[in-house]
Amino acid sequence: MSSVLNTDLAEAVVRLRAAGCVFAEDEAAVLGEAASDAGALRELVRRRAEGEPLEQVVGYADFCGVRVRLRPGVFVPRVRSELLVTLAAEHAGTSGGGTERRGGVVVVDLCCGSGALGLAVRHRIPGIDLHAADSDPAAVACALDNLGASVHRGDLFTALPRELRGRIDVLIANVPYVATRHIPFLPAEARLHEPRTALDGGADGLDVFRAVVAEAGAWLAPGGLLLSEITTDQIEPATDSVRAAALRPATHTDDDLEATVVTATRP
Repeated sequence: MSSVLNTDLAEAVVRLRAAGCVFAEDEAAVLGEAASDAGALRELVRRRAEGEPLEQVVGYADFCGVRVRLRPGVFVPRVRSELLVTLAAEHAGTSGGGTERRGGVVVVDLCCGSGALGLAVRHRIPGIDLHAADSDPAAVACALDNLGASVHRGDLFTALPRELRGRIDVLIANVPYVATRHIPFLPAEARLHEPRTALDGGADGLDVFRAVVAEAGAWLAPGGLLLSEITTDQIEPATDSVRAAALRPATHTDDDLEATVVTATRP
């Protein structure tokens, strides 16, 4: 239990507010809960005031009803990605058929980062056969913290066990989708403290998405669903790519979350 006093928290609020933290009081409370004593709090406040994401400083993020462990340098799960989780869980809850007799509904969290999306889906649909993969060793280590086994390191589908080919019921691919020219305009927390490979999607933001879609049909089970987050400006080219891969596209939006998801279903 934290031994931080109210006077220590008050000092933290002043330091955070001076650093430009809009929600200084709320952040000080989170940092105070994570700190073991006043000295530890001062160190956490220093890191936050210097621009490190709050979630990386305290080592966790609360996301979709689960607490996700985080490490420095690992992509922080965004609130808007709750739409991905909701859609993935809905499909996982209605999937089965042939795959059900082979160990449960197969869900893959590709480009998993911390593994937050897969963890949240498993929280909603216990018993799924969950796999996660990322090319970044820091992300893989973080996902192992959160998911345990079945976390694989490698580039996209090359990371996955071959026995999953043609068996994936739900493929969550929260790939980078920021256009390269827009990277300099991202908040400093993202630009300086998250890997560029988790942000930069190429000239129009869809390079990695197209690479995933091109191979997805061979990995999805019949009726399997691929889900990716995009921007509204990317809907037309993204759905064109899905059709070109002989998959059936659909788009979903949530105005409250300011989120857009494109899905691709294997017929």
